Amino acid sequence: MFLQTDISSNQSIKHSNGSTIKKILHESLKNLGNFEQCALLQYPRDINIGDHLIWLGTVFYLTNVLKTKIAYASSAEYFSQAKMDEKIGDSPIILHGGGNLGDIWYGHQKFRENVIAQNHHRQIIVMPQTIYFQNQSYLEKSAKVFNSHPNLTVCVRDHYSYDIAIKHFDNCRVILAPDLAFQMAGMPFLSVPRNPENSILYHNRTDKELNQSFLPESMAISNLVVADWVSYNQKWILGNANSRFRPILAQLYREVWQRGLRIPQELIDRRVWLKTATENMDFSSVDNPSLHRLSLSFLHSGIYQFQKYRLIITNRLHGHILCVLLNIPHIFLQNSYHKNQGFYETWSYDIPFCRFVSDITQIEASIQELLA
Repeated sequence: MFLQTDISSNQSIKHSNGSTIKKILHESLKNLGNFEQCALLQYPRDINIGDHLIWLGTVFYLTNVLKTKIAYASSAEYFSQAKMDEKIGDSPIILHGGGNLGDIWYGHQKFRENVIAQNHHRQIIVMPQTIYFQNQSYLEKSAKVFNSHPNLTVCVRDHYSYDIAIKHFDNCRVILAPDLAFQMAGMPFLSVPRNPENSILYHNRTDKELNQSFLPESMAISNLVVADWVSYNQKWILGNANSRFRPILAQLYREVWQRGLRIPQELIDRRVWLKTATENMDFSSVDNPSLHRLSLSFLHSGIYQFQKYRLIITNRLHGHILCVLLNIPHIFLQNSYHKNQGFYETWSYDIPFCRFVSDITQIEASIQELLA
């Protein structure tokens, strides 16, 4: 039972770039403990590039910093309790971070609760999450599951989520920490040359987290390109488990046609880039290496998409984080709840090439500042 909580305010560290936030990440997580091996669950079986940034940062943190072997890695769809038991014994379980600890994306939370309820004999660590419940009864249900576990650590990535966790998850250790994607700050494969065009990208999510105050048709900006992650624009497919051949066919279609013959220059660039990137990952210490290679490939596409623009406007948290990692001038917008603003006010408020905007009328002046 945890009678105390950990909070890392890091008031003495200026949060001026990705590398300083990475130092704060390490300081925040320094008391997680040491373990020889673990399971890493909730691999993102989706085409949201931001989720793959988190996954890669988590893998690099576990293998490079904690020197831990990832003995079992799985998505929720392919998860097997029996296989995990066989591979890790009583070793800890690490649950993927992100923005889904709540009831907006309840499928992720339901899987998380099931794992916690079935594994009281193991230490479990939830990596940095944003917490948001619209329905109080769902929060109370989740709190009951969390608090019944004798050794559960919940990491959160903003002060708002921290306050919720302290109040409701009172039998858990709670740690305030930046997003795991910052583990990649300073890694050589992020040092990519930029030769931006004159256009500005509005990196615009259109799902239930969209803040309706920032619709693209309301922005009178010249040379504005509106697009979500390139993976959504091209509708990449990952395949499913109904047939052993479908994932293979999906990979051939996605990698050979969608990401190859249609855009051959990216294919060439990606091949060269992946060679450098894989030198930073010890695949001998991770289970299911094809998952991690796929995430690396997704990361490249995000980099390749962003480096073409002189400035980016984004309403995605990991659009903001990728811009910080790549040192790209950008404007960061509110989403439909506190996630974006909470993260910015906790960690990235000192980034000199970023402006957080809460009113659409502030965008034009922010563009002029950043491009001056």
